[in-house]
Amino acid sequence: MASDALKIPKKRIPVKVWVHPDGLVLGEIFVHLQSSRHDGEEEPAEVLNGSDAFFVMRSRSGELRFYNKHAVVRLEYSAQVARLEADYASRLQARLHLMDGSCLEGTIQEVLPPGNARLYDYINIFDQRFVRLFLPDETVALVSKAYIVRVEELTADDASHEFSG
Repeated sequence: MASDALKIPKKRIPVKVWVHPDGLVLGEIFVHLQSSRHDGEEEPAEVLNGSDAFFVMRSRSGELRFYNKHAVVRLEYSAQVARLEADYASRLQARLHLMDGSCLEGTIQEVLPPGNARLYDYINIFDQRFVRLFLPDETVALVSKAYIVRVEELTADDASHEFSG
């Protein structure tokens, strides 16, 4: 069929998305089989931090939906899907307090510019709309900066207990 020839092959990734005001939505998002930024598949962080205003999601009921990224509080997916940065990536332990009262703790793993590798630099200078936080339960949370009330830097002692919402 001619319309199939126009389709771009994509992979579906299971996700949990907290959308304002709907709440939790379960489904799958679509990622390209080849990222435009690196070798390998695109990952959900690239989809949410991309320039498009909306992203595509298939709900558990099979309904195709287009969500405005400004309405997304957070999106979670398996850390097995996440592209782990090289050994020279900064690893920042952080606790994020969100507007809905929830609190997430984990590790930010990103390659940051020399001289700007502090947590403060990452949340203020890094130009992406969503913070990628690796949670202790092998989940990655993409958290909208617009819904973060407060960020705390954690020490090794602080990271021994987990808060989540």
